[in-house]
Amino acid sequence: MDFRQEIINLLVKETKLSSEEVGMLLVVPPNPALGDYAFPCFKIGKNPHEEAEKIKARLKLPLFLTSIKVVGPYLNFFLDTKAVAREILTSINKQRKKYGLGKEKKRIVIEYCGPNTNKPLHLGHLRNMSLGNAMQRLLQFQGHQVHPVNIINDRGIHICQSMLAYQKWGGNKALNKKGDHFVGDYYVLFAQKLKDNPDLKNEAQELLFRWEQNDPSVRALWKKMNGWVLKGFAETYKRFGIVFEKEYFESQYYEQGKEVAFEGLQKGICVKDDTKAIVAKLESYNLSNKVILRGDGTSVYITQDLYLAQLRYQDFKFNQLIYIVASEQNLHFQQLFKILELLERPYARNLHHLSYGLVNLPSGRMKSREGTVIDADVIMDELSALAEQEVKKRYENLSVKEIKRRAEAISLAALKFFMLKTDAVRDLIFDPEESISFEGETGPYVQYAHARAGSILRKAGVMKGKVNFALLQQAQEKNLLIFLSQFPDKVAHAAQHYKPHLVCRYLLDLAQQFNEFYHAHPVISEDQELMKARLLLVDSVRQVLENGLGLLGIEALQEM
Repeated sequence: MDFRQEIINLLVKETKLSSEEVGMLLVVPPNPALGDYAFPCFKIGKNPHEEAEKIKARLKLPLFLTSIKVVGPYLNFFLDTKAVAREILTSINKQRKKYGLGKEKKRIVIEYCGPNTNKPLHLGHLRNMSLGNAMQRLLQFQGHQVHPVNIINDRGIHICQSMLAYQKWGGNKALNKKGDHFVGDYYVLFAQKLKDNPDLKNEAQELLFRWEQNDPSVRALWKKMNGWVLKGFAETYKRFGIVFEKEYFESQYYEQGKEVAFEGLQKGICVKDDTKAIVAKLESYNLSNKVILRGDGTSVYITQDLYLAQLRYQDFKFNQLIYIVASEQNLHFQQLFKILELLERPYARNLHHLSYGLVNLPSGRMKSREGTVIDADVIMDELSALAEQEVKKRYENLSVKEIKRRAEAISLAALKFFMLKTDAVRDLIFDPEESISFEGETGPYVQYAHARAGSILRKAGVMKGKVNFALLQQAQEKNLLIFLSQFPDKVAHAAQHYKPHLVCRYLLDLAQQFNEFYHAHPVISEDQELMKARLLLVDSVRQVLENGLGLLGIEALQEM
């Protein structure tokens, strides 16, 4: 039970205000003597004091409140701490990892990652994968049946550029590093050589033409190099903790997309321009027209997307399809969704683009061709090394294996939390050292709060018997109880609005409230009854931190 929301619900029934309006007005009084929540009645009528009295007279006192008092123009609400503690702590203790679980039942497909097979995954992909995995977990936690899928862009001019560079300067060299990095080096090399030899662009185009004509030697090279890259991707996915239910390959579906383009032409949704390209007419819908098939018959990205949406509907009969793609493609998805709507596809209105901002470095924007991109594997290695230093400082006697295990968990927490704590629509600048800090708004900070709670519980040992909930009367204890009560609604809101950063904010605030509590009040003491109550509170905080971190794909470590 979210007690603040319950008070809002009571006030909505007695006023003409919406839940959002009441929520904006309901505040926490600066003086605890004035209650736990206060509602100003200025918007209710000409005499706010009288309106407050009228509302109070109509309200039936719920079990979680001890009283409702009118103070001037305010209606003040006093929580029954004993009832709140019993309700929340008992629920968490019984439900454990299921605390906050929803009961939704939609079938949802989430497409994320979407790499090209001419280079390794990079820092931008890490934001994409963090968002995709967090949304998958959040929606599953709400009860939805979620199907994570990937689109592999394994054909096209960029792929042929890395192939051409390997042909010319690779000397049929065998792998001497991780496959995706090996191929990526040739993509960068092509861009470097192109500066001195512009004709390479035509050679790459010729290679693409031969690929589309099923030239055996070209296809064999393509298959070999793609295999190297895909194996490298699989290693990165495993390390990052993500698994796709199905992977779609552009090379297998781009031809079928052409059929959808001709369907649009037949239905009058599209026309042919002077170059004989098939163009979707979208200007009357406040969108620019979109080429969906070139005049020479070759496809563009939207060609495959038109067919893939249909294929995924056949595969999963989804109620919703969510594309997690950077904001650079906002127009692309507006056009895609409108074309599918005009084609009268039954799923057209169930498509959503979760757009996210770019990830930059303190030195500026990354560029793949110039080799200034930070590869995903490299940043994970660097963060793990930084975390390893921190673990060694704290524990001198750990085995090398345990040090590396903890360091990896901490580094992934640092990375994922940093990528998720900012609203997805905003660009962000990734700072590795800031992300790995055990202090501040970081994943390791939340992990540390969880580990501290676990340490307290282990030190105290198991305590049996009934808990006297009435003993939890301190301000910090009440704050924790209220925070814990809000967890189900917070995660439901984050899932519904595709905003995992709200979970990050909640966990940071909960960790901060917990730190204030245990610094102000000893948990382990001579007072056995009080200790028993506080240990249950600590265990509940630990459990909710674990649940919340799990929703972000982060391991809740027992020791840091």
